[in-house]
Amino acid sequence: MHTDLPGWVERVISVPRFAPYLGALSGDRLVAWDLYQWNVQVSEAFYGPLHCLEICLRNAEHDRLRSRFGRDDWWRVAPLNDSEAAKITAAKQKLARKGVGLPSADDVVTELSFGFWVSLLSRKYDRHLWVPALHRAFPYYSGRRESLRDNLQAMVLLRNRIMHHEPIHHRHLAADHAKIYRMLGYVEPLFVGWLRAFDRVPEVLTRRPEGTIR
Repeated sequence: MHTDLPGWVERVISVPRFAPYLGALSGDRLVAWDLYQWNVQVSEAFYGPLHCLEICLRNAEHDRLRSRFGRDDWWRVAPLNDSEAAKITAAKQKLARKGVGLPSADDVVTELSFGFWVSLLSRKYDRHLWVPALHRAFPYYSGRRESLRDNLQAMVLLRNRIMHHEPIHHRHLAADHAKIYRMLGYVEPLFVGWLRAFDRVPEVLTRRPEGTIR
């Protein structure tokens, strides 16, 4: 039985990246390696639900805003703050670098980040976006805008950790998973059933290595 890690692990993964796993387990290198591998697996499993949530949010908000402002490129007339306007500009610049000289509205929409769409639910847009339009993007939600925005922002942070290959094992991942489904259900409950048919997160959560739950 191996009593230590193969020599290549810390060389390839890097000591700084492996350190948080060691720290979480009081320096037990083998169990830390098991936890690292499981963190990769559960991050992979979360990709599908987070992908669905981002696409669902993006399209729901875009549909309501183009209806509100009467045009596909609604950002040209919507009262966006400098921060969000800059993100629109950055999206167009990125498309230009890809060779898309005259991007369509759909091109721009797909280039905008998850965080952009969540930012449109901020208090600063309460009067001009939420009240007249964006609340309709969530027909099965009856709570306060602040709570909805905060929950979606938490999913942005989870998504960013996953996409930057950071640890997520310390989070209450079952609660995160339930939150994704709850947010999707506010937009379209039928989408929830479709996702559940191939979602791997519940099964991967059951495979968390022994001795790694604090």
